[in-house]
Amino acid sequence: MEDRVVDGELHTEEATDELSLRPAMLQQYIGQKKVKKNLDIFIQAAKMRNEPLDHVLLYGPPGLGKTTLAAIIANEMGVQFRSTSGPAIERAGDLAAILSSLEPGDVLFIDEVHRLPRMVEEVLYPAMEDFFLDIVIGTGPSARSVRIDLPPFTLVGATTKAGMLSAPLRDRFGVVERLEFYEEDELCQIVERTAQIFETSINEEAALNVARRSRGTPRIANRLLKRVRDISQVRGEEEITLETTKMSLDMLQVDDVGLDHVDHKLLKAMIEGFGGGPVGLDTIAATIGEDSQTIEDVYEPYLLQKGFIQRTPRGRIVTEKAYQHFGLEAGER
Repeated sequence: MEDRVVDGELHTEEATDELSLRPAMLQQYIGQKKVKKNLDIFIQAAKMRNEPLDHVLLYGPPGLGKTTLAAIIANEMGVQFRSTSGPAIERAGDLAAILSSLEPGDVLFIDEVHRLPRMVEEVLYPAMEDFFLDIVIGTGPSARSVRIDLPPFTLVGATTKAGMLSAPLRDRFGVVERLEFYEEDELCQIVERTAQIFETSINEEAALNVARRSRGTPRIANRLLKRVRDISQVRGEEEITLETTKMSLDMLQVDDVGLDHVDHKLLKAMIEGFGGGPVGLDTIAATIGEDSQTIEDVYEPYLLQKGFIQRTPRGRIVTEKAYQHFGLEAGER
């Protein structure tokens, strides 16, 4: 699968830049009002009792700010922030090494927590519930169980696939919050804030245009702004204008509603090759030369959310809205 400019996943080269863009405190965090309000109350209550915050599960599509919120929780609680990911913890010993190095009250962030190996997950249960580890050392008759007491800590888990979490693990999180896609005005504020950090300026119409094409995702908004800034700088502009923004995003093949060339290829293949459907997922995959799982997990969700395609018992169909987007009459090839 190619790297897409409208892909919500973090690209490797963006890691350093994204760190500088992340707000440090809840007050600076734009959007997710319900989640912010709840976390603010829970954090204040935990600090008043002088206890660590309950374990927190944050779930939702990539690029919405789960990692940022985890770091903010640590900052608000005034404790250290430790970060790892589910695939990186391969054995129970890896988890024991991480947990035993924590200080009282620390926040441990596990990204992609649904990808923790089952054996590691089972060791994590008593650590979350009663703050101890039960590790088996050795094999056969000489094997023995060792109990390691742990300082009280807060585990913050993040996942894009909450349904893949096992029920016992999910039940051990005291705070469970879903992050929603952002509204245009919230993304506009994020674009303006990022422009300030980049030491440039952008007019309101241009910022709104970037926000409109960002698929409700701050990470995509920041990525698009970086490319627009490059072109504006080359053109010698003191402020990023609407004209430059439109030209830049058209060059990147991102249209007015955030669809890119891959989305266009998928929709046009269904319209031109199959009269708009219904057509099966495997047939679409073979037609555009892409893996069916990638289409279902990566390409389809936004098209479904925006109402460009529908799933039916007979297969996928293109909606009237998609025909209008391409300037076609419904049923026209």
